[in-house]
Amino acid sequence: MNTTTEPDAALLDVIVIGGGQAGLATAYYLRRAGLTYVVLDAGETPGGAWRHAWNSLRLFSPSSWSSLPGWPMPAKPGVDYPTRDDVIEYLSAYEQRYQLPVERPVEVLAVNAVDGGLQIVTDRGIRKARMVVSATGTWSQPFIPDYPGRSAFGGVQLHSARYESPDAFVGKRVLVVGGGNSGAQIMAEVSLVADATWVTITEPLFLPDDVDGRVLFQRATDRWKAQMEGRTVDAPIGGLGDIVAIPSVRAARARGDLNSRRPFTAFNEQGVTWPDGSDESIDAVIWCTGFRPALDHLHPLGVVEADGRAAVEDGRSIRQPRLWLMGYGDWTGAASATIVGVTRAARDMVARIQQAAAQA
Repeated sequence: MNTTTEPDAALLDVIVIGGGQAGLATAYYLRRAGLTYVVLDAGETPGGAWRHAWNSLRLFSPSSWSSLPGWPMPAKPGVDYPTRDDVIEYLSAYEQRYQLPVERPVEVLAVNAVDGGLQIVTDRGIRKARMVVSATGTWSQPFIPDYPGRSAFGGVQLHSARYESPDAFVGKRVLVVGGGNSGAQIMAEVSLVADATWVTITEPLFLPDDVDGRVLFQRATDRWKAQMEGRTVDAPIGGLGDIVAIPSVRAARARGDLNSRRPFTAFNEQGVTWPDGSDESIDAVIWCTGFRPALDHLHPLGVVEADGRAAVEDGRSIRQPRLWLMGYGDWTGAASATIVGVTRAARDMVARIQQAAAQA
């Protein structure tokens, strides 16, 4: 465990809450800015949310396009798209490479406003900083839609946040719900061992086979630059949420296993009811339905809105100017919830933090 040399009572310039990719990218630029800071991470070991991803997960960009600032993710021979374990290994090495002051495991319970700064209440004591960057991500807040009868269903319900492998579903009747990249990747492997049906709100949008994260990020960058300059850009619509045809997805599509069905209307004890009124017995549902921001620790500040987000301008809380948010989604910086996109977002945010610190 890396620890800051500042004593607990010291007033730091910044405390970063969360040691995943957003927290580390922020720490990198805080280090360069010469500000005093520490990163508090609730995890037992490095890796952030990647430690909880399913075993076979793969990124949809090559390693060179899946990197944090300063150090490209090392490429491995014969690996086109890094695995979950590759990312965890990289994030752990990144901390060590830059000797980032990460303290773990430290659970942040609350953030309060006090004279001259913010008070961070943790399970290891109380800290104080002039400013706080919240980078806790979304993994701990999985979202499951509230279908009628869901609580009465007698089968297994599992969110992708807890999914590990298809082994538990061999020979089962399974619904994989959700039309994004996680739904496609999980459906691709579950369909090999189970009687699986893919349930999506609309027909899934597959990107061309030659389009991966590199192309998507460039498109997002072009649109962002055009917006900043008040112009439009003639570029394909495909975005970071569309399905990238990594090898396992292409194979499943070729098998005919990625044909989706529109959502059921309700659960019953044995399964689900479809829009035509027919009932189907199923054994399990895997929910690939996304996440919500993990912001419980910010409730004492009164900054969390009815939609579960915090109102921000350029990453800075509108209600509490000493608070900054990073890595939760495009509302905290374009593509800031991705490895490739968080660099730009963190760099720009830390520049504003440095300016705010100088004016204080």
